[in-house]
Order: sequence, then structure tokens, then C-alpha cells
Amino acid sequence: MRSGCRPLIEDKWSLLVISMLGAGPRRFSELKRGLDGVSQRMLTVTLRNLERDGMLVRTVLEVMPPHVEYRLTEMGASLLGAVQPMIAWGHENVDRVEAARAAYDVRA
Repeated sequence: MRSGCRPLIEDKWSLLVISMLGAGPRRFSELKRGLDGVSQRMLTVTLRNLERDGMLVRTVLEVMPPHVEYRLTEMGASLLGAVQPMIAWGHENVDRVEAARAAYDVRA
């Protein structure tokens, strides 16, 4: 990694946002509702970072009232393709991971 270069994916929310946008463009409120536990500020920061990195495009729709829509770029879609197996693995194993955590917490 080059000196001063930040990681491409900095937090858990980035992958979840990319995953949601894989199904098509979404408005901020749709993303917020679909991401359990994310604060408005964290979602805003995550979207800005992904836009800066070229993973998504933010479009202001000229309707009343104005709406903002987010969609993956070609590069964002290619990242989704790369991480889709990890996302699928997480969905398939969430119950097992939660059970392992519970068992660990009992022992600790």
C-alpha cells in the first residue's frame, strides 16, 4: 500500500451500501431504512467516500421536492461482483456466527 493511501473499503457500511445498490438505484431514505443501525451521519460519510472513490454516482433529480439518487458506477458494479460471494456467505452463515458468539460469551 502506498504511503498515505487509505483503504479502498474502510467500513462495514460501504459493502452493505454497494450490495443494496446492486439491485438498482436508491434514494438516501431507502438506503437508510435498509441499513439497520446506520446513523444518518455515517451513511452520508459512507456515500461521499464511495462517490469520491468512483464507486457510485449521486444524481439530483429535478422534481418537487428534489430527490437525490445513488447508483453504482461500472467500477462499483465490478466491486460488487468481487465481494458478492462474501456477502452471500454472510447471509448463509449469520445464524451459525450468532450461535458461535453466544457460546463464546457464555464461556467468557
